[in-house]
Amino acid sequence: MAEDKKSPLPKRSEDFSAWYNEIVSRAELAEHSPVRGCMVIRPNGYGIWELMQQALDRMFKETGHQNAYFPLFIPLSFIAKEAKHVEGFAPELAIVTKGGGKDLEEPLVVRPTSETIIYSMYAKWVQSYRDLPILMNQWANVVRWEMRTRLFLRTMEFLWQEGHTAHETEQEAEEETLRMLGVYRTFMEQYLAMPVLTGLKTESERFAGALRTYSAEALMQDNKALQNGTSHNLGQNFAKVFGLQFQGRSGELEYAWNTSWGVSTRMVGGLIMTHSDDDGLVTPPRVAPLELVIVPIFKSDAEQRTVMEAAEAVFRELKAAGVRVKLDDRDSLSPGAKFFDWETKGVPLRMELGPKDVQNNSVVIVPRISLDSEEPAKPGRKQKLFIARAELAGRVRSLLEQLQTQLFENAMARREANSYRGVTDYGEMKTLVDRDAGFVYAGWCGSAECEATVKEETKATIRVIPFPEFQSATRPSHCIVCGTSSKHEVVWAKAY
Repeated sequence: MAEDKKSPLPKRSEDFSAWYNEIVSRAELAEHSPVRGCMVIRPNGYGIWELMQQALDRMFKETGHQNAYFPLFIPLSFIAKEAKHVEGFAPELAIVTKGGGKDLEEPLVVRPTSETIIYSMYAKWVQSYRDLPILMNQWANVVRWEMRTRLFLRTMEFLWQEGHTAHETEQEAEEETLRMLGVYRTFMEQYLAMPVLTGLKTESERFAGALRTYSAEALMQDNKALQNGTSHNLGQNFAKVFGLQFQGRSGELEYAWNTSWGVSTRMVGGLIMTHSDDDGLVTPPRVAPLELVIVPIFKSDAEQRTVMEAAEAVFRELKAAGVRVKLDDRDSLSPGAKFFDWETKGVPLRMELGPKDVQNNSVVIVPRISLDSEEPAKPGRKQKLFIARAELAGRVRSLLEQLQTQLFENAMARREANSYRGVTDYGEMKTLVDRDAGFVYAGWCGSAECEATVKEETKATIRVIPFPEFQSATRPSHCIVCGTSSKHEVVWAKAY
């Protein structure tokens, strides 16, 4: 099996889609299930998701949220109660009409999202303003009947978290919406090493039933955007539908203000497309199920005893230091085949340990990507770092942090190199979009007609109306499409 994997990956520059699919397969992250459009997430892929989940869960709890769980099945009548909501989700609904061999009195929707079922429950739990805010999150699976699917990026069933909150005032709900978008940005940049633009979605891109939708948008290596997470101020729409009222401070009945926000296993796909290379998967250390693999190298039985004894000692030392480490003692593969295997699977650090290293009381560390702060690699060779055993644990932790930082800086430099500001000519914009140039910053008058024209003619959409920190120093004076006065600077791109 290992021999079969020695054929090179498709090159990103030649067939990005085939390259992505091969990485998912060869790194053993996921594969297609017998059910069309669904995926089986393998341990390597689920390990990445688990570390994402653990980090986010800590961040949610630090901001006062609690985890709960709500049913997979939702009465169809609940979905239908909020007009915009049902209109937005109708094409994606999976509906159960039979159970136990009998027709159901009311069809049940397999959860596409949980606003309706959750706010119907909140209505039972809230009587007074003193019962607010409610800050809850659930980790769950959802089903959306997608016709065109791709592993991690768009599947009929996927894993996610969905936060749902209820507040006394609109201001509190807006603060919560932006707070959680900020949590997502912090997580994506600090854990996934993925720089993101944050901002407001246009009305056409808004979540069905929301007042305002905010998004975190990342740029992939093929210069397409990926919506990596969203946060919605739902206003009072769902509260009014489900009777989520409370006695206010004035003694009058008032409707609560709701928010919802979510990220999913789509982030695993985003991680692949942001960092990986033509040799395979590249995983940021903070979400890598294995941070370091030890590959012992020997020729004779005598060398094997010496090297394995040292390798086991190094394994114990690093494990005790909190490093997620594996000793690859497989006797069916050569060291070279092991190197290839772990490089394809994206392990951040590889340790080579041979008889001379044991004799010199040192090890060789090979980072998955070259580190700018270290001795450069020889042409055509991997970067190798020679580290004394006495310094090993501290150096490994330092190298992992360097890798994490390097990946973020590489991704940021790539995004900025493929961001085009001050574009004022529609012809130039169409040329940029046609060659998948990346993020195009331009003026927009605010009309749905101009937005639809660009989408129809170029397949690009407005990813966000960016927050001030991402805006250009000089605001565009006119709309890129119609030439009238510009209301916003927006970011256009093709997207997944």
